[in-house]
Amino acid sequence: MNKRVLFDFEIEFTNGGGIQGQEFRLDIEGNDISDEELASYIVEDMRLLMVGEVRILNKKIINEKHKRNPADENY
Repeated sequence: MNKRVLFDFEIEFTNGGGIQGQEFRLDIEGNDISDEELASYIVEDMRLLMVGEVRILNKKIINEKHKRNPADENY
């Protein structure tokens, strides 16, 4: 079965400002993902710099078909 995580997030930058996302969905492997892993993934995937605090809110694991093809199927 395909699992995704549905969550909100807030990211503060050390040089001021921040971004947030609501009802963001992300494909995951397995049945769960920690808040720390999720925060790292967002920061790395969006290539964010000067990140301060990252807050993960309202996290739910849902059953939903993955939207991305696995990396090895892209070639």
